[in-house]
Amino acid sequence: MTSKRKWIVGSRQSALALTQTNQVLDALSDLGRRHGMPCEFEVRRIVTKGDRILDVTLSKVGGKGLFVKEIEQALMDKEIDFAVHSMKDMPAALPEGLIVGCVPEREDPRDAFVAKAGWTLETLPQGARLGTSSLRRSSQMKFRRPDLVVEPLRGNIDSRLKRLESGEFDAILLASAGLRRMGWEDRITEPVSADVCVPAVGQGALALECREGDEELLALLKLFHHERTAVAVAAERAFLGRLNGGCQVPIGAYATIDAAGDVTLTGFVGTPDGSTLLRETAVGRDPAKLGTAVGETLLARGAARILEEAREE
Repeated sequence: MTSKRKWIVGSRQSALALTQTNQVLDALSDLGRRHGMPCEFEVRRIVTKGDRILDVTLSKVGGKGLFVKEIEQALMDKEIDFAVHSMKDMPAALPEGLIVGCVPEREDPRDAFVAKAGWTLETLPQGARLGTSSLRRSSQMKFRRPDLVVEPLRGNIDSRLKRLESGEFDAILLASAGLRRMGWEDRITEPVSADVCVPAVGQGALALECREGDEELLALLKLFHHERTAVAVAAERAFLGRLNGGCQVPIGAYATIDAAGDVTLTGFVGTPDGSTLLRETAVGRDPAKLGTAVGETLLARGAARILEEAREE
């Protein structure tokens, strides 16, 4: 009988992070058993800078990798074997020696509108308070509904929902994927179309990050890899990389792949006040070239100025 290989897995300690990590590990355990690679896992909870700072919006905290840096350090120090991240938390460039060894199939990439009294985004009353932790969401909401009062909302999913229930907000925006992974899809009043609010780069996708050259682990992770998701996310991340964007400016991108293998990518850059929204859609076969090209087009159309102004603030 083949002995079980034990892997140490890094995860943030929020309920959502641990839930999605355990869902991944259940799937890997089953795949390993069926392919003659029996394994077991130990989850190491790691607190990141983004977890510690909850009283300031992410755009003001600054820096990249707010939710991954400490976990990546544990990987480089060989304290853990791999990590389960939300792809949207991943900077465009990874530290030397680390790779994304697996991109599982994507959950719903759209934002979720969650409201009291059954309101929709279109029927929310003038002057209603809309809570969101994201510059990307607030920019697009201010553009579409300038009559709303958009206010910052940090914290985990549970605390954000409680603040809605307590009457602090009339509606909030969250990632559909997080609610669905927690089994709370019934809380979603309506999903927000990507045509209305372009999702964050990699939203709904996960990244399993590990050390380069760890062939035994990579063989296991490969069993859970979803190539179509990986290609779509690669286009989105190439766009992000070309813009060198972080949390300080509203940026989003969403890619889909058709049956013929053509990738359609929509990229978005806006001003925080929602006065300017730049969007560009293009189709291609090479995700890296496509993402770069959409980024170049938006830079030429005015995104360069928006990014420069954001960095000067």
